[in-house]
Amino acid sequence: MRQIVLDTETTGIGEGHRIIEIGCVELIDRKLTGNHYHQYINPMRLVDPEAMEVHGITDEFLEDKPLFADVANDFIEFIKGSQLVIHNAPFDVGFMDREFGMLRGYPKTADICSVLDTLVLARSMHPGQRNSLDALCRRYGIDNSHRELHGALLDSEILADVYLLMTGGQTSMSLDASSDSDTSNEQMANVVIDVNLATSLPVWGVSSDEKQRHSEFIKLLEERAESVHWAKINN
Repeated sequence: MRQIVLDTETTGIGEGHRIIEIGCVELIDRKLTGNHYHQYINPMRLVDPEAMEVHGITDEFLEDKPLFADVANDFIEFIKGSQLVIHNAPFDVGFMDREFGMLRGYPKTADICSVLDTLVLARSMHPGQRNSLDALCRRYGIDNSHRELHGALLDSEILADVYLLMTGGQTSMSLDASSDSDTSNEQMANVVIDVNLATSLPVWGVSSDEKQRHSEFIKLLEERAESVHWAKINN
């Protein structure tokens, strides 16, 4: 299954605002492939100061960037036929459809992709709790300390990690893996548009960076073994 984890940055919110950055990372069978799409876009309008405070993208920076019309075909080629994984999907898909609608003969997002909204999924899994991307990073132990400002590619990379942990059965200590898988599939079925999720167990991919961080963590535990309860038991 090919999934594209996607995020956008915009000039602001509401009518008349435009996309200024698109970031996508590719998952195939739940493995990060290293393939990505990243593009800054000249919106032909000014960026709202409030939006600039969030993502730090200035009008001057965007002056020499291509128009959406210039990159639309490459963008569609990258995402078509995939399942888009987006946090608060109506926002990003709404902006994408608005951009496509300004071009003659272009499809809507739903015509070329299915969409999974991780915000809806998170709310179903963690009702009554905060489910922003930052909150989910804290909940699932993902280090996003390098994220001082929002950025479409960086946020899509972080969301990919969050999504894999949310749907991979990694948050439960239960030994009943089939039960966790069934529950996860049932929850995701409510937030996927026009898609039937695979029922097979997920394949978990580990990047070289994750391996390095794991090795550093194990080394730290070994150095502090005298204060670690399970280390005393095993010794």
